[in-house]
Amino acid sequence: MRLTVIGCAGSYPGPDSPASCYLLESEHEGRTWRILLDLGNGALGALHRHADPLAIDAVLLSHLHADHCLDLCGYYVLRKYHPTGHQPRIPVWGPEGTADRMARAYDLPIDPGMHEEFDFREYDGTVRVGPFEVTAIPVLHPVTAFALRVEADGRTLAFSGDTAACEGLDRAAAGVDLLLAEAAFMEGVANPPDIHLTGKEAGETAARAGARCLVLTHIPAWHDPQVALAEAKQVYDGPIELAVCGAVHEV
Repeated sequence: MRLTVIGCAGSYPGPDSPASCYLLESEHEGRTWRILLDLGNGALGALHRHADPLAIDAVLLSHLHADHCLDLCGYYVLRKYHPTGHQPRIPVWGPEGTADRMARAYDLPIDPGMHEEFDFREYDGTVRVGPFEVTAIPVLHPVTAFALRVEADGRTLAFSGDTAACEGLDRAAAGVDLLLAEAAFMEGVANPPDIHLTGKEAGETAARAGARCLVLTHIPAWHDPQVALAEAKQVYDGPIELAVCGAVHEV
């Protein structure tokens, strides 16, 4: 399973990266399968550098904040008006209300909204797309949000989505080969509760879970990523990297 960071900026697109979007690829039954975890604002353009957007098999949204879902609007336009013709529907998994949220975002009538381009589905147990098995686990955020645990090729990746430290994130991260964890907050300041992780909390989660490696992501442009990295290194002694737009990780 191969992870490509399409976008890793926190809360809004930053100077060096679009917002949240991660491409997972795996070879299965004679072809490459591709899924996206999130499609935040600014990410669709960057995706073109790494994969044909028409070759994506499914999109899985962690939650419905703009920095995690809004480029589904542009993807709707691409699939509806592409010069090769209206593209077949692909599945889009997300929280309850995803279809209506995206229709409103593009000022479409709820019916048909984007239903002719996307097969909207709500998380209910394990999702299977080709070789990928994805389990959505509820986590702690001001809106309905999920961590996504992905298994393929005998390897496991967990993506925190946006969350504060919680039992759901611990379950998603348990024993994973790679934990892709947000670190939007910094230690030592008056952070609002139940929204995001600090670098230290991401490191503590990785240590508790026994994750084999940790990649820190979703750091807003107003924070220094090196601070988040230093915080995580205080509490987790495994390999740690900062997510970088365009970076490829073999899980």
